[in-house]
Amino acid sequence: MTFISKTKHADVVLIGGGIMSATLGAFIKQLEPSWTISLFERLDEVGLESSGPWNNAGTGHAALCELNYSPAAKDGSVDPSKALLINEQFQLSRQFWSHLVTNSLIGSPKGFINTVPHMSFVIGQDNADFLKTRYEALKPNTLFRSMEHSEDQAQIAKWAPLIVKGRDPKQRVAATRAAEGTDVDFGALTRELTGYLDNNGAEINQGHNVSGIEKASDGGWDLSLKHQASGEHGSIHAKFVFVGAGGGALHLLQASGIPESKGYGGFPVSGQFFRCTDEKLASSHSAKVYGQASVGAPPMSVPHLDTRYVDGKRSLLFGPYAGFSTNFLKNSTYLDLPLSIRPGNIIPMLAVAKDNMDLTAYLIKEVAKRHGAKVDALRDYYPEAKDGDWELITAGQRVQIIKKDPKKGGILQFGTEVIAARDGSIGALLGASPGASTAVPIMIELLQKSFPKNFKGWQSKLKDMMPGYGIKLNDNPELAAELEASTAKALQLDALPAASM
Repeated sequence: MTFISKTKHADVVLIGGGIMSATLGAFIKQLEPSWTISLFERLDEVGLESSGPWNNAGTGHAALCELNYSPAAKDGSVDPSKALLINEQFQLSRQFWSHLVTNSLIGSPKGFINTVPHMSFVIGQDNADFLKTRYEALKPNTLFRSMEHSEDQAQIAKWAPLIVKGRDPKQRVAATRAAEGTDVDFGALTRELTGYLDNNGAEINQGHNVSGIEKASDGGWDLSLKHQASGEHGSIHAKFVFVGAGGGALHLLQASGIPESKGYGGFPVSGQFFRCTDEKLASSHSAKVYGQASVGAPPMSVPHLDTRYVDGKRSLLFGPYAGFSTNFLKNSTYLDLPLSIRPGNIIPMLAVAKDNMDLTAYLIKEVAKRHGAKVDALRDYYPEAKDGDWELITAGQRVQIIKKDPKKGGILQFGTEVIAARDGSIGALLGASPGASTAVPIMIELLQKSFPKNFKGWQSKLKDMMPGYGIKLNDNPELAAELEASTAKALQLDALPAASM
Protein backbone atom coordinates (compact mmCIF):
# COMPACT_ATOMS: atom_id res chain seq x y z
CA MET A 1 0.00 0.00 0.00
CA THR A 2 1.27 3.47 -0.92
CA PHE A 3 0.83 6.20 1.68
CA ILE A 4 2.87 9.03 0.16
CA SER A 5 1.30 11.58 -2.18
CA LYS A 6 1.21 10.32 -5.78
CA THR A 7 1.21 13.82 -7.26
CA LYS A 8 4.60 14.67 -8.79
CA HIS A 9 3.90 18.18 -10.09
CA ALA A 10 1.76 21.05 -8.81
CA ASP A 11 1.35 24.69 -9.69
CA VAL A 12 1.12 25.56 -5.99
CA VAL A 13 2.35 23.66 -2.94
CA LEU A 14 1.17 24.82 0.48
CA ILE A 15 3.34 23.68 3.38
CA GLY A 16 1.39 23.56 6.64
CA GLY A 17 -2.30 22.95 7.21
CA GLY A 18 -3.15 26.03 9.25
CA ILE A 19 -5.33 29.06 8.65
CA MET A 20 -2.72 30.84 6.49
CA SER A 21 -2.22 28.04 3.96
CA ALA A 22 -5.95 27.34 3.90
CA THR A 23 -6.73 31.01 3.25
CA LEU A 24 -4.14 31.30 0.49
CA GLY A 25 -5.40 28.10 -1.12
CA ALA A 26 -8.98 29.40 -1.07
CA PHE A 27 -7.88 32.65 -2.71
CA ILE A 28 -5.96 30.86 -5.45
CA LYS A 29 -8.84 28.48 -6.13
CA GLN A 30 -11.14 31.50 -6.55
CA LEU A 31 -8.71 33.53 -8.65
CA GLU A 32 -7.17 30.75 -10.78
CA PRO A 33 -9.47 27.69 -10.66
CA SER A 34 -7.32 25.75 -13.16
CA TRP A 35 -4.15 25.88 -11.05
CA THR A 36 -3.29 22.63 -9.32
CA ILE A 37 -2.81 22.82 -5.55
CA SER A 38 -1.25 20.34 -3.12
CA LEU A 39 -1.23 20.95 0.63
CA PHE A 40 1.04 19.07 3.05
CA GLU A 41 0.37 18.95 6.80
CA ARG A 42 2.79 17.17 9.13
CA LEU A 43 0.12 16.20 11.68
CA ASP A 44 -2.80 13.83 11.11
CA GLU A 45 -5.32 16.66 10.83
CA VAL A 46 -5.28 20.25 9.64
CA GLY A 47 -5.62 23.18 12.04
CA LEU A 48 -4.10 21.48 15.09
CA GLU A 49 -1.13 23.75 15.82
CA SER A 50 -1.50 27.53 16.23
CA SER A 51 -4.88 27.50 14.47
CA GLY A 52 -6.31 25.02 16.99
CA PRO A 53 -9.01 26.57 19.20
CA TRP A 54 -7.27 25.75 22.49
CA ASN A 55 -3.91 27.01 21.21
CA ASN A 56 -5.09 30.62 20.93
CA ALA A 57 -7.71 32.89 22.44
CA GLY A 58 -9.97 32.82 19.40
CA THR A 59 -10.29 36.60 19.44
CA GLY A 60 -11.37 38.14 16.17
CA HIS A 61 -8.60 40.73 16.50
CA ALA A 62 -10.05 44.08 15.48
CA ALA A 63 -8.20 46.22 18.08
CA LEU A 64 -11.49 46.78 19.91
CA CYS A 65 -10.05 45.55 23.21
CA GLU A 66 -6.31 44.90 22.75
CA LEU A 67 -4.53 47.76 24.50
CA ASN A 68 -1.12 46.91 23.03
CA TYR A 69 -2.34 48.00 19.59
CA SER A 70 -2.82 51.58 20.87
CA PRO A 71 -0.22 52.21 23.60
CA ALA A 72 0.28 55.51 25.35
CA ALA A 73 3.06 57.77 24.11
CA LYS A 74 5.52 59.43 26.50
CA ASP A 75 3.31 62.52 26.65
CA GLY A 76 0.29 60.37 27.58
CA SER A 77 -1.46 60.67 24.21
CA VAL A 78 -2.75 57.68 22.25
CA ASP A 79 -2.21 57.23 18.51
CA PRO A 80 -5.14 55.26 17.01
CA SER A 81 -3.44 54.51 13.66
CA LYS A 82 -2.34 50.92 14.35
CA ALA A 83 -5.69 50.03 15.90
CA LEU A 84 -7.42 51.46 12.84
CA LEU A 85 -5.19 49.43 10.50
CA ILE A 86 -5.90 46.17 12.30
CA ASN A 87 -9.63 46.84 12.36
CA GLU A 88 -9.60 47.58 8.63
CA GLN A 89 -7.76 44.29 8.07
CA PHE A 90 -10.28 42.32 10.09
CA GLN A 91 -13.11 43.87 8.08
CA LEU A 92 -11.55 42.30 4.97
CA SER A 93 -11.47 38.91 6.69
CA ARG A 94 -15.16 39.25 7.52
CA GLN A 95 -15.95 40.13 3.92
CA PHE A 96 -14.04 37.17 2.49
CA TRP A 97 -15.61 34.72 4.92
CA SER A 98 -19.03 36.19 4.08
CA HIS A 99 -18.38 35.66 0.37
CA LEU A 100 -17.53 32.01 0.98
CA VAL A 101 -20.60 31.45 3.17
CA THR A 102 -23.01 33.30 0.86
CA ASN A 103 -21.86 31.23 -2.12
CA SER A 104 -22.13 27.96 -0.13
CA LEU A 105 -18.41 27.30 -0.52
CA ILE A 106 -18.07 26.62 3.21
CA GLY A 107 -20.62 25.53 5.81
CA SER A 108 -22.57 27.32 8.53
CA PRO A 109 -20.69 30.27 10.03
CA LYS A 110 -21.96 29.28 13.49
CA GLY A 111 -19.37 26.51 13.37
CA PHE A 112 -16.49 29.00 13.42
CA ILE A 113 -17.63 32.52 14.41
CA ASN A 114 -19.94 33.95 17.08
CA THR A 115 -20.70 37.40 18.47
CA VAL A 116 -18.86 38.01 21.75
CA PRO A 117 -18.46 41.63 22.92
CA HIS A 118 -14.88 42.86 23.28
CA MET A 119 -13.93 44.71 26.45
CA SER A 120 -10.86 46.39 27.90
CA PHE A 121 -10.68 46.38 31.70
CA VAL A 122 -8.07 48.10 33.85
CA ILE A 123 -7.47 48.61 37.55
CA GLY A 124 -5.94 51.66 39.25
CA GLN A 125 -5.68 55.41 38.74
CA ASP A 126 -3.04 55.57 35.99
CA ASN A 127 -4.54 52.72 33.99
CA ALA A 128 -8.02 54.20 34.21
CA ASP A 129 -6.70 57.55 32.97
CA PHE A 130 -4.99 55.81 30.06
CA LEU A 131 -8.14 53.90 29.11
CA LYS A 132 -10.17 57.12 29.06
CA THR A 133 -7.56 58.73 26.79
CA ARG A 134 -7.61 55.67 24.52
CA TYR A 135 -11.39 55.74 24.35
CA GLU A 136 -11.38 59.42 23.43
CA ALA A 137 -8.82 58.74 20.66
CA LEU A 138 -10.76 55.82 19.17
CA LYS A 139 -14.42 56.78 19.66
CA PRO A 140 -14.56 59.53 16.97
CA ASN A 141 -13.47 57.02 14.31
CA THR A 142 -16.11 55.29 12.17
CA LEU A 143 -14.85 51.79 12.97
CA PHE A 144 -14.93 52.43 16.72
CA ARG A 145 -18.14 54.45 16.89
CA SER A 146 -19.98 51.77 18.89
CA MET A 147 -17.43 51.76 21.72
CA GLU A 148 -18.74 52.51 25.22
CA HIS A 149 -16.77 53.59 28.28
CA SER A 150 -17.54 53.42 31.99
CA GLU A 151 -15.91 53.62 35.40
CA ASP A 152 -19.15 52.71 37.17
CA GLN A 153 -18.85 49.22 38.64
CA ALA A 154 -22.62 48.74 38.40
CA GLN A 155 -22.54 49.44 34.66
CA ILE A 156 -19.48 47.26 34.12
CA ALA A 157 -21.25 44.47 36.03
CA LYS A 158 -24.07 44.60 33.46
CA TRP A 159 -21.50 44.03 30.72
CA ALA A 160 -19.46 41.34 32.50
CA PRO A 161 -20.72 40.44 36.00
CA LEU A 162 -17.86 38.05 36.87
CA ILE A 163 -15.21 40.78 36.80
CA VAL A 164 -17.11 42.96 39.31
CA LYS A 165 -18.74 40.52 41.72
CA GLY A 166 -16.69 40.39 44.94
CA ARG A 167 -14.54 43.37 44.00
CA ASP A 168 -13.79 46.23 46.41
CA PRO A 169 -16.40 48.89 45.49
CA LYS A 170 -13.85 51.63 46.27
CA GLN A 171 -11.30 50.28 43.82
CA ARG A 172 -11.03 52.48 40.74
CA VAL A 173 -11.65 50.45 37.63
CA ALA A 174 -12.47 51.37 34.04
CA ALA A 175 -13.78 49.49 31.03
CA THR A 176 -14.63 49.94 27.40
CA ARG A 177 -16.98 47.69 25.45
CA ALA A 178 -17.62 47.06 21.75
CA ALA A 179 -20.72 44.91 21.24
CA GLU A 180 -19.72 43.76 17.73
CA GLY A 181 -16.67 41.75 18.84
CA THR A 182 -16.32 38.13 17.78
CA ASP A 183 -14.98 34.79 18.93
CA VAL A 184 -13.46 32.69 16.12
CA ASP A 185 -12.57 29.00 16.09
CA PHE A 186 -9.73 29.15 13.57
CA GLY A 187 -9.31 25.37 13.64
CA ALA A 188 -12.90 24.90 12.49
CA LEU A 189 -12.48 27.63 9.85
CA THR A 190 -9.30 25.95 8.62
CA ARG A 191 -11.17 22.67 8.20
CA GLU A 192 -13.95 24.44 6.29
CA LEU A 193 -11.44 26.07 3.93
CA THR A 194 -9.44 22.88 3.32
CA GLY A 195 -12.73 21.04 2.80
CA TYR A 196 -13.58 23.57 0.09
CA LEU A 197 -10.18 22.99 -1.51
CA ASP A 198 -10.56 19.21 -1.31
CA ASN A 199 -14.00 19.39 -2.94
CA ASN A 200 -12.61 21.47 -5.79
CA GLY A 201 -9.67 19.43 -7.00
CA ALA A 202 -6.92 20.35 -4.54
CA GLU A 203 -4.94 17.54 -2.91
CA ILE A 204 -4.90 17.61 0.91
CA ASN A 205 -2.11 15.45 2.33
CA GLN A 206 -2.15 14.93 6.10
CA GLY A 207 0.58 13.14 8.01
CA HIS A 208 3.13 14.32 5.42
CA ASN A 209 6.32 16.14 6.41
CA VAL A 210 8.21 18.32 3.93
CA SER A 211 11.74 17.29 4.88
CA GLY A 212 13.72 19.12 2.20
CA ILE A 213 13.49 21.90 -0.33
CA GLU A 214 15.79 22.56 -3.29
CA LYS A 215 15.72 25.03 -6.15
CA ALA A 216 14.99 23.33 -9.49
CA SER A 217 16.61 24.17 -12.83
CA ASP A 218 13.32 25.49 -14.24
CA GLY A 219 12.96 28.05 -11.46
CA GLY A 220 10.50 26.02 -9.40
CA TRP A 221 11.17 23.89 -6.34
CA ASP A 222 11.75 20.20 -5.65
CA LEU A 223 10.37 19.16 -2.27
CA SER A 224 11.29 16.00 -0.37
CA LEU A 225 8.39 14.34 1.43
CA LYS A 226 8.06 11.80 4.20
CA HIS A 227 4.89 10.06 5.32
CA GLN A 228 5.08 10.26 9.10
CA ALA A 229 3.36 6.99 9.97
CA SER A 230 4.83 4.64 7.35
CA GLY A 231 8.23 6.28 6.91
CA GLU A 232 7.71 6.23 3.14
CA HIS A 233 9.57 8.89 1.13
CA GLY A 234 8.56 10.79 -1.98
CA SER A 235 8.92 14.08 -3.79
CA ILE A 236 6.95 16.76 -5.62
CA HIS A 237 7.88 19.59 -7.97
CA ALA A 238 6.16 22.95 -7.48
CA LYS A 239 6.09 26.11 -9.56
CA PHE A 240 5.26 28.10 -6.40
CA VAL A 241 5.68 27.20 -2.73
CA PHE A 242 4.10 28.84 0.29
CA VAL A 243 5.69 28.04 3.64
CA GLY A 244 2.83 28.50 6.07
CA ALA A 245 4.09 26.13 8.72
CA GLY A 246 3.81 28.47 11.72
CA GLY A 247 6.91 28.16 13.88
CA GLY A 248 8.24 25.55 11.45
CA ALA A 249 8.39 28.09 8.63
CA LEU A 250 11.78 29.52 9.61
CA HIS A 251 13.71 26.26 9.13
CA LEU A 252 12.23 25.63 5.68
CA LEU A 253 12.76 29.24 4.66
CA GLN A 254 16.40 28.99 5.72
CA ALA A 255 16.76 25.68 3.84
CA SER A 256 15.52 27.35 0.65
CA GLY A 257 18.61 29.56 0.64
CA ILE A 258 16.81 32.56 -0.85
CA PRO A 259 18.60 35.86 -0.12
CA GLU A 260 15.43 37.30 1.41
CA SER A 261 15.64 34.77 4.28
CA LYS A 262 19.09 35.92 5.44
CA GLY A 263 19.33 37.46 8.89
CA TYR A 264 16.02 36.21 10.22
CA GLY A 265 15.84 34.35 13.51
CA GLY A 266 13.09 33.25 15.85
CA PHE A 267 12.36 33.67 19.55
CA PRO A 268 9.85 31.09 20.82
CA VAL A 269 7.34 31.90 23.55
CA SER A 270 5.07 29.23 24.99
CA GLY A 271 1.94 29.70 27.04
CA GLN A 272 -0.70 28.17 29.27
CA PHE A 273 -4.36 29.00 29.89
CA PHE A 274 -6.88 28.24 32.58
CA ARG A 275 -9.98 26.68 31.02
CA CYS A 276 -13.43 26.32 32.58
CA THR A 277 -15.97 24.09 30.84
CA ASP A 278 -18.69 24.41 33.51
CA GLU A 279 -21.67 25.45 31.38
CA LYS A 280 -23.45 27.30 34.21
CA LEU A 281 -20.41 29.42 34.97
CA ALA A 282 -19.62 29.97 31.29
CA SER A 283 -23.18 31.16 30.65
CA SER A 284 -22.71 33.99 33.17
CA HIS A 285 -19.95 35.69 31.17
CA SER A 286 -20.27 36.86 27.57
CA ALA A 287 -17.21 38.94 26.71
CA LYS A 288 -13.55 38.90 25.86
CA VAL A 289 -12.06 41.06 28.60
CA TYR A 290 -8.49 42.24 27.92
CA GLY A 291 -6.27 43.96 30.49
CA GLN A 292 -2.82 45.52 30.61
CA ALA A 293 0.35 43.47 30.05
CA SER A 294 2.89 43.24 32.88
CA VAL A 295 6.09 45.29 32.62
CA GLY A 296 8.53 43.44 30.35
CA ALA A 297 5.86 41.07 29.04
CA PRO A 298 5.47 40.43 25.31
CA PRO A 299 2.23 41.81 23.78
CA MET A 300 0.91 38.28 23.27
CA SER A 301 0.93 37.85 27.07
CA VAL A 302 -1.82 40.40 27.73
CA PRO A 303 -4.12 38.81 30.36
CA HIS A 304 -7.71 38.24 29.28
CA LEU A 305 -10.85 36.44 30.44
CA ASP A 306 -12.61 35.09 27.36
CA THR A 307 -15.83 33.49 26.31
CA ARG A 308 -15.02 30.68 23.85
CA TYR A 309 -17.21 28.63 21.53
CA VAL A 310 -15.59 25.32 20.54
CA ASP A 311 -17.54 22.47 18.94
CA GLY A 312 -20.76 24.29 19.78
CA LYS A 313 -20.00 24.42 23.50
CA ARG A 314 -19.41 27.57 25.51
CA SER A 315 -16.38 27.74 27.82
CA LEU A 316 -14.22 30.30 29.59
CA LEU A 317 -10.52 30.85 29.08
CA PHE A 318 -8.09 32.93 31.14
CA GLY A 319 -4.44 33.64 30.50
CA PRO A 320 -2.02 33.39 28.99
CA TYR A 321 0.75 32.50 31.39
CA ALA A 322 3.86 32.95 29.29
CA GLY A 323 6.76 30.51 29.37
CA PHE A 324 9.80 29.55 27.37
CA SER A 325 10.59 26.44 25.37
CA THR A 326 13.10 25.99 22.57
CA ASN A 327 10.41 24.24 20.48
CA PHE A 328 9.17 26.21 17.49
CA LEU A 329 5.95 24.16 17.37
CA LYS A 330 3.86 22.54 20.06
CA ASN A 331 4.57 19.19 18.43
CA SER A 332 8.26 19.44 17.52
CA THR A 333 11.73 19.18 19.04
CA TYR A 334 13.69 21.14 21.66
CA LEU A 335 16.45 21.45 19.06
CA ASP A 336 14.39 23.90 16.96
CA LEU A 337 15.99 27.03 18.41
CA PRO A 338 19.65 25.92 18.33
CA LEU A 339 19.24 24.43 14.84
CA SER A 340 17.87 27.77 13.58
CA ILE A 341 21.13 29.61 14.32
CA ARG A 342 23.01 30.58 11.15
CA PRO A 343 26.06 32.76 10.48
CA GLY A 344 23.72 35.37 9.03
CA ASN A 345 21.48 35.65 12.09
CA ILE A 346 23.90 35.25 15.01
CA ILE A 347 24.48 39.00 15.36
CA PRO A 348 20.75 39.91 15.29
CA MET A 349 19.99 37.14 17.81
CA LEU A 350 22.77 38.23 20.19
CA ALA A 351 21.67 41.86 19.90
CA VAL A 352 18.09 40.89 20.75
CA ALA A 353 19.29 38.86 23.74
CA LYS A 354 21.26 41.88 25.01
CA ASP A 355 18.45 44.38 24.50
CA ASN A 356 15.62 42.26 25.89
CA MET A 357 16.86 41.28 29.32
CA ASP A 358 13.58 42.48 30.84
CA LEU A 359 11.69 40.02 28.63
CA THR A 360 14.06 37.21 29.61
CA ALA A 361 13.59 38.03 33.29
CA TYR A 362 9.82 38.12 32.83
CA LEU A 363 9.76 34.70 31.15
CA ILE A 364 11.96 33.17 33.86
CA LYS A 365 9.59 34.57 36.48
CA GLU A 366 6.58 33.20 34.61
CA VAL A 367 8.10 29.72 34.27
CA ALA A 368 8.80 29.69 38.01
CA LYS A 369 5.32 30.93 38.94
CA ARG A 370 3.50 28.45 41.15
CA HIS A 371 -0.10 27.33 40.66
CA GLY A 372 -1.36 29.54 43.50
CA ALA A 373 0.18 32.63 41.93
CA LYS A 374 -1.55 31.80 38.66
CA VAL A 375 -4.89 31.54 40.43
CA ASP A 376 -4.22 34.92 42.09
CA ALA A 377 -3.72 36.45 38.64
CA LEU A 378 -7.07 35.02 37.57
CA ARG A 379 -8.72 36.58 40.64
CA ASP A 380 -7.53 40.03 39.54
CA TYR A 381 -10.10 39.65 36.74
CA TYR A 382 -12.57 37.31 38.43
CA PRO A 383 -12.40 37.96 42.19
CA GLU A 384 -14.56 34.99 43.20
CA ALA A 385 -12.82 32.41 41.01
CA LYS A 386 -12.56 28.94 42.58
CA ASP A 387 -9.46 26.93 41.80
CA GLY A 388 -11.43 23.72 41.32
CA ASP A 389 -13.47 25.17 38.45
CA TRP A 390 -10.41 25.64 36.25
CA GLU A 391 -7.91 23.32 34.52
CA LEU A 392 -4.51 24.44 33.28
CA ILE A 393 -3.90 23.65 29.61
CA THR A 394 -0.84 24.14 27.41
CA ALA A 395 -1.41 26.46 24.49
CA GLY A 396 0.45 26.69 21.19
CA GLN A 397 3.95 27.98 20.58
CA ARG A 398 4.54 31.43 19.11
CA VAL A 399 7.80 32.30 17.38
CA GLN A 400 8.49 36.02 17.39
CA ILE A 401 10.58 37.45 14.56
CA ILE A 402 14.21 38.43 15.06
CA LYS A 403 15.57 40.49 12.17
CA LYS A 404 18.53 42.66 11.28
CA ASP A 405 18.53 46.31 12.27
CA PRO A 406 21.15 48.82 11.02
CA LYS A 407 21.27 50.66 14.36
CA LYS A 408 20.81 47.95 17.00
CA GLY A 409 22.14 44.96 15.07
CA GLY A 410 18.90 43.10 15.62
CA ILE A 411 15.36 43.69 16.86
CA LEU A 412 12.57 41.51 18.22
CA GLN A 413 9.42 42.12 16.23
CA PHE A 414 5.98 41.36 17.64
CA GLY A 415 3.77 40.85 14.62
CA THR A 416 3.77 39.07 11.28
CA GLU A 417 5.96 39.51 8.23
CA VAL A 418 5.59 38.24 4.67
CA ILE A 419 8.83 37.03 3.10
CA ALA A 420 8.83 36.56 -0.68
CA ALA A 421 11.57 35.65 -3.13
CA ARG A 422 12.33 38.23 -5.78
CA ASP A 423 11.45 35.77 -8.56
CA GLY A 424 8.03 35.07 -7.02
CA SER A 425 8.64 31.33 -6.71
CA ILE A 426 8.38 31.02 -2.93
CA GLY A 427 6.79 32.93 -0.07
CA ALA A 428 6.54 32.46 3.66
CA LEU A 429 4.98 33.98 6.74
CA LEU A 430 6.87 34.54 9.98
CA GLY A 431 5.62 35.84 13.31
CA ALA A 432 2.48 35.76 15.42
CA SER A 433 -0.34 38.09 16.59
CA PRO A 434 -2.69 39.36 15.20
CA GLY A 435 -2.00 36.52 12.76
CA ALA A 436 -5.07 34.37 12.11
CA SER A 437 -7.58 37.23 12.36
CA THR A 438 -5.82 39.11 9.59
CA ALA A 439 -5.01 36.05 7.44
CA VAL A 440 -7.01 37.49 4.54
CA PRO A 441 -5.10 40.80 4.10
CA ILE A 442 -1.81 39.03 4.88
CA MET A 443 -2.39 36.52 2.10
CA ILE A 444 -3.44 39.30 -0.28
CA GLU A 445 -0.07 40.92 0.45
CA LEU A 446 1.68 37.64 -0.32
CA LEU A 447 -0.23 37.26 -3.60
CA GLN A 448 0.79 40.76 -4.61
CA LYS A 449 4.46 40.12 -3.84
CA SER A 450 4.63 36.65 -5.38
CA PHE A 451 2.41 37.13 -8.44
CA PRO A 452 2.89 40.78 -9.49
CA LYS A 453 2.05 40.07 -13.16
CA ASN A 454 -1.20 38.29 -12.31
CA PHE A 455 -2.23 40.57 -9.49
CA LYS A 456 -3.46 43.44 -11.66
CA GLY A 457 -5.84 41.09 -13.44
CA TRP A 458 -7.17 39.79 -10.12
CA GLN A 459 -8.34 43.20 -8.88
CA SER A 460 -11.89 42.91 -10.17
CA LYS A 461 -12.40 39.46 -8.66
CA LEU A 462 -10.94 40.55 -5.33
CA LYS A 463 -13.35 43.49 -5.34
CA ASP A 464 -16.28 41.17 -6.06
CA MET A 465 -15.34 38.98 -3.10
CA MET A 466 -14.57 41.89 -0.77
CA PRO A 467 -16.44 45.11 -1.69
CA GLY A 468 -14.35 47.08 0.79
CA TYR A 469 -11.06 45.98 -0.77
CA GLY A 470 -8.80 48.96 -1.50
CA ILE A 471 -11.05 51.34 0.45
CA LYS A 472 -10.48 52.77 3.93
CA LEU A 473 -13.82 52.07 5.57
CA ASN A 474 -12.96 54.41 8.40
CA ASP A 475 -13.10 57.26 5.87
CA ASN A 476 -16.36 55.99 4.33
CA PRO A 477 -19.01 55.79 7.06
CA GLU A 478 -21.90 54.77 4.80
CA LEU A 479 -19.99 51.92 3.14
CA ALA A 480 -18.63 50.82 6.53
CA ALA A 481 -22.15 50.59 7.95
CA GLU A 482 -23.40 48.77 4.85
CA LEU A 483 -20.61 46.16 4.92
CA GLU A 484 -20.80 45.68 8.68
CA ALA A 485 -24.51 44.96 8.31
CA SER A 486 -24.15 42.65 5.31
CA THR A 487 -21.28 40.64 6.81
CA ALA A 488 -23.13 40.37 10.13
CA LYS A 489 -26.13 38.94 8.27
CA ALA A 490 -24.03 36.50 6.22
CA LEU A 491 -22.04 35.32 9.23
CA GLN A 492 -25.12 35.23 11.50
CA LEU A 493 -23.63 37.78 13.89
CA ASP A 494 -25.44 40.38 15.97
CA ALA A 495 -25.85 43.64 14.08
CA LEU A 496 -24.70 46.91 15.59
CA PRO A 497 -27.51 48.81 17.35
CA ALA A 498 -29.25 51.31 15.09
CA ALA A 499 -27.93 54.22 17.16
CA SER A 500 -24.38 53.19 16.33
CA MET A 501 -24.91 52.91 12.58
